[in-house]
Parts: sequence; C-alpha cells; structure tokens
Amino acid sequence: MIEHSELPLTLLEETAVSAARAGASVLLDRWRGIRHVEFKGEIDLVTDADRQSEQAVVSFLRSRFPDHEVLAEEGSTGGASPIYRWIVDPLDGTTNYAHGYPHFAVSVAVEHEGKVLAGAVYDPLLDEMFQARVGGGAFLNGAPISPSRVDQLLQALVGMGFPYDRRLFGAVMRRFNYFARRCQGMRRDGSAALDICYVAAGRLDAFYEDHLYPWDVAAGILIAREAGCAVTDFLGRPAEVYGSSIVATNGHLHPAILAGLDESDRRAAHLSGARRFGKSGGPEGG
Repeated sequence: MIEHSELPLTLLEETAVSAARAGASVLLDRWRGIRHVEFKGEIDLVTDADRQSEQAVVSFLRSRFPDHEVLAEEGSTGGASPIYRWIVDPLDGTTNYAHGYPHFAVSVAVEHEGKVLAGAVYDPLLDEMFQARVGGGAFLNGAPISPSRVDQLLQALVGMGFPYDRRLFGAVMRRFNYFARRCQGMRRDGSAALDICYVAAGRLDAFYEDHLYPWDVAAGILIAREAGCAVTDFLGRPAEVYGSSIVATNGHLHPAILAGLDESDRRAAHLSGARRFGKSGGPEGG
C-alpha cells in the first residue's frame, strides 16, 4: 500500500502503464485460444478475456492503492477514500478480439477530484504504449508524439465509430456519408481508445464518435490533449470524460469536422420534419 495525500504525477502515470500491461498480458495469453462470448445487447459482446483482464488490472491497482475507487466497464468497486478514481477498459475492441481481428487495447486512466491526471492505452499485439500525464506531453513507447498538419478534408484520413444500439445507425450513417464524400478516406477500426491515440500520433487526422462511455475515452482524451490535439464534444465544448460525444482532431481540421457534424444533423432534422408533415404542410395522414 502506498500512503498519500497528493500523489506524484509520475507515480500515477507509471501505475497506469503497469496496470495496462497487466491486463494486456491476459489478453495475449488468450488471444489464440477459444473465446467464450456472451451478449450484453443485440451486438454488444463481452468475453471471458474481458473479465480476466479487468481482474488483473483491478488487482494490480488494489495492490498499489487499496483505498482508491475503480470504475471499470465490467464492474466497479468503491474505495474507502475515493479521492482518486481509476477508469478502466480492460478490452477496448471486444468485438475485434472475439473475431480474431488484431486491433484492441487496454485503457487505464486516473482522475483526482474530477480531473484526469494520467493515462495509458496499450496495444499488446503491436507492443505500442501510448501514455501521458498532465503537463508532461504524450508519448508512444517513450518517444514524443504530435498530430498531423493536414488542413484540408480532401487530404484527411478520418476515423469514426458506431454505437451498439442499431436504432442510432441512421444518424451515424448520415454523418459517415457526409464525410466519406469529402475526405480522402474513412476508417472504422472498432476501438475508440486507440483511434483517439492515433489522432494524437498523426496516424488519423480526426476522429469522431458519440454514445461513448468514460472508460472508452478517459485516457485517450488526456493523451490527445497532451499531444496538442483539439478535443471537444459535437457542439465544440471541451470534451468531458462523462460526456457522450467526442471530436479529436489535429486542430487544423476541427472547424470543418464540427461544421460537417452540424450540417449532417441539421439535414437529418429537416428531412425528418418534411416526411412528418408531408407536402401540404400538415401531418401525414391527418
């Protein structure tokens, strides 16, 4: 147990990195094995590897800080003095993992009095550790990272995500169609944590998604900001861990991405209203 009043940022960052590695070790051990899959929703999966990875991460954190609170995707535990909260996604990219698609990560972040102080996102297959602490910059395997300088949508590679609720796909597809017609390329890789880090490292020029959870974005938001990215919600407000939408860009593209999201959503609202009221201006069938 480590006693503390206010813990050093370097200690918190190192703990996030080590905890992410602990979870990833479980995922690697089970990567080539049989996957036991359960469904939390129509297309929302959880595997035995998710739970075992989470157990490894939480056990490591408890060995260091038994009084800290842990908020994790598959379960949460309170602390005796929850001044610090660890936010854990033991397997971001569960659907990828379940299908043997090699793109997933473990994400671990820690917040103190509502502010994320340190975080790590680890891709065990590529052995890539993205990490950051407040005011310390962002790093990939120890080397500083920064976003791209692309300033035109036509030259941009843009990432996005789909929610698990199929009822929301209409809005998602309208946004996708808008950007697909205007960008160099679109990617949907299935791991928000990694996608945000890819913006931080200049691999993607922008990323957007809504209907997210804290464990999807907590570490990524910090890493992207420390790398020099612009990170907001769909309305252009600073992105929050407990918000539901995120836009992460290299900064240059941020106005264009926000404008595109707004325009595609306004078009959807207009079309919906037109269908509802019909050509005569009154409600259809009225």
